[in-house]
Amino acid sequence: MDEMNEMYGMGGTNGYYGMQPDGKEEVAAARRHFSKLGGMFIIGTIVIYAVQLIPMMLLSYLKPEWMANGNISLLVSVAPMYLIGMPVLIRLVKTIPPERVERHPMKAGQFILAVIMCYAIVYISNIVGTVMTVIIGILKGGAVQNQVLAVTEAVSMWMIVLYMVICAPIMEEYVFRKLIVDRTVRYGQGVAVVVSGLMFGLFHGNLNQFIYAFVLGMFLAFLYVKTGNIKITIALHMLINFVGGVVSSGLMRIIDLEGFQRAADQGMEAMMGFVQNNAAGIMAYFVFVIFVLGVMLAGGILLIVCLAGRKFACDRGSVVIPKGQRFRTVILNAGMIIYCIFWIAMIIWQLFM
Repeated sequence: MDEMNEMYGMGGTNGYYGMQPDGKEEVAAARRHFSKLGGMFIIGTIVIYAVQLIPMMLLSYLKPEWMANGNISLLVSVAPMYLIGMPVLIRLVKTIPPERVERHPMKAGQFILAVIMCYAIVYISNIVGTVMTVIIGILKGGAVQNQVLAVTEAVSMWMIVLYMVICAPIMEEYVFRKLIVDRTVRYGQGVAVVVSGLMFGLFHGNLNQFIYAFVLGMFLAFLYVKTGNIKITIALHMLINFVGGVVSSGLMRIIDLEGFQRAADQGMEAMMGFVQNNAAGIMAYFVFVIFVLGVMLAGGILLIVCLAGRKFACDRGSVVIPKGQRFRTVILNAGMIIYCIFWIAMIIWQLFM
């Protein structure tokens, strides 16, 4: 608990308070700043979609049988994004001047506490997202596809490791934490944290991931503004994706749920035989479930303690947007509105496609 206090006590009243804009011109300048940020991201998004769509269309026309292979279809989708689309987006965002985030060390114990809270955030918010999508599925008369589950079921384990555990955390943390926070922290750490989480959550393009990516994104952004070390959030992101992608997917494959369903249809004797033949996998999955429940409980308690103790306090920036004008300044501008509308439309389309 002392380490938690030490870690999250860096903010709050200890930071500098900055200068309050003294007129409409300064507020307008802040709006233009956020509008340019949103604009650069929406242009980058269009480029990413273009570089993904073109090779997928060509491959579908020339070698349609290859697209039936999950590894090939995912590789054709993500390789252009990481090799061309994301570098273009990074180049565009870098036209906006950054502000240096001050470095602070993080001890091993603090990192462990952060890991526990990260897992709790992901699992609790994922339950919320799943419940919401199930309700929407019932209302529309058909299940909402879980895109993460669809991907992990269709590709090999090495592809999951390459994509979810290595490439995605490195690129996403650099783009949605470092680039965004460095360019918004001048308006306050709280503003930077919320903007980073919101843009990160929306970028996933589906409701399931938006819920936990938004909350997790804010937590990781908070850690970045307090430590100034992007390697820490990359490591946390990798650990989260490893357990959520590699471990959970591997356990699901070991258990063979389709085989269990067939055995259940054949009766109690067949089902008991299945359980005996797959005892190791079932036991491993049971241990994983206990781990998840334990992390949710421990992490949830830690989060409540931090919130109650105001450990998530954020410093003001060098420019303080007046109260009552923050949402209008940060979100209600051309660039951010277009970015939000685009991704909200994508989320709605995914829910009802």
